[in-house]
Amino acid sequence: MNSPSKVLLSRLTDGDLLLLGARPGHGKTLLGLQLLLDAVREGRRAVFFTLEYTESETRKRIHSLDGDAHGLGDKLEIVTSNDISADYIVQYLSGSPRGTIAVIDYLQILDQQRSKPALSDQMLVLREFTRQTGAILGFISQIDRSFDPEREPIPVVRDIRLPNPIELGTFSKACFLHNGEVRLQDAA
Repeated sequence: MNSPSKVLLSRLTDGDLLLLGARPGHGKTLLGLQLLLDAVREGRRAVFFTLEYTESETRKRIHSLDGDAHGLGDKLEIVTSNDISADYIVQYLSGSPRGTIAVIDYLQILDQQRSKPALSDQMLVLREFTRQTGAILGFISQIDRSFDPEREPIPVVRDIRLPNPIELGTFSKACFLHNGEVRLQDAA
């Protein structure tokens, strides 16, 4: 049976914007990293942009997933700059082959610094970039505390925590996780 990350990778198409959402501790970052490792296995360029983890912390997580059997984790690019924003991502990925996959950790802090454009403006830039280049961008996203698994067993788009509003129709696909369950859906 295929792992959730392999199923997810097989469902992504060039130019997709993917939302990966879950409450803390439900595996969204691990799924994002596994997705990138699977992309490397397919010979794709894979980049992890993180404003949360150090490169060392990220490498440890990657090596625990990969087991370092084939050194695939070393082929995954990790970017930890405090300058990560839409413009930074576009510049960094410029010239990448179609099907390049990048995961951004995480959506809600892209505009945390007041010197960066509003999140909604950044998402428009990134959507246009993916459409033009065929890059695939995944955004790890927090789920609001109001999500109630008693009401619904897995989060949905309306459960995304958005301190700064964005048009959720910007995303073409969404993947939600909760208690080991993974659900992929078209978001648009």
